[in-house]
Amino acid sequence: MGNVISKKRLCRNVVWMEIKAERVAAKAKPGQFVIVRVDEKGERVPLTIFQRNLDRGTVELIFQEVGKTTLKLGRLNVGDSILDIVGPLGKPVQERHYGSVAVIGGGVGAAEAYPVAQALKKAGNHVTAILGARSADLLILEEEFKVLADEVYLTTDDGSKGLKGTVVDALKDLITQRGKIDLVYAVGPAVMMKAVSEATKPHGIRTLVSLNPIMVDGTGMCGSCRVSVGGETKLTCVDGPEFDGHEVDFEQLMARQRMYLEAEKKALQRFLEESP
Repeated sequence: MGNVISKKRLCRNVVWMEIKAERVAAKAKPGQFVIVRVDEKGERVPLTIFQRNLDRGTVELIFQEVGKTTLKLGRLNVGDSILDIVGPLGKPVQERHYGSVAVIGGGVGAAEAYPVAQALKKAGNHVTAILGARSADLLILEEEFKVLADEVYLTTDDGSKGLKGTVVDALKDLITQRGKIDLVYAVGPAVMMKAVSEATKPHGIRTLVSLNPIMVDGTGMCGSCRVSVGGETKLTCVDGPEFDGHEVDFEQLMARQRMYLEAEKKALQRFLEESP
């Protein structure tokens, strides 16, 4: 059980929350995640650890309210309790020196990209951050990335801030201008990570992606998070969440992500109808 220590809204459907979880905070590393269950009837939801605070014994989570469970989580207030917070899970990011790296965060994926950028910067890399959203009001962590990264590029679909276009458009421009990029790391919607991987493959640029399939237990027992990487079945919770983007079967991943869309919509509708 963990108590909500502090909370703020980053934009209209993205929430930052600090949760008391001393044992998780003590062992968490960049790139790892936790699985949260709000109450006894709640589903288990994987969320990347944004930051940890050893002195306070807390972890910080940033999540988007898209379904019943994340909406319930977002409605909690300071002092409220979360039934379960299990972790840290997954393999951490390798803090190694590549040279010039581009870290890409699409939408709320910026929250997952930030600790990755931190780890790569700590390892002595030149870090270029590319952040994208549908519009300026949905961009998050812009100021934090400007402090951390050597360069920051912003994109919005509607052109309300930065480059009008997508993170892939900005990446292609960067490849043309820079020539040599040693690593691209992308976090966000599967369709975006697929496009990033397709853009880097002709240039032979190593590309890592952090996958977000359906997940239940987070320990490799249920198999719901399985993905195909290089023709082999991998479990995202224990083998990932980081994989070679050029080897991931994104079509299979996206098909599996759509399996429960209708059920999720119905659950959300019932929750909204029953909520005060």
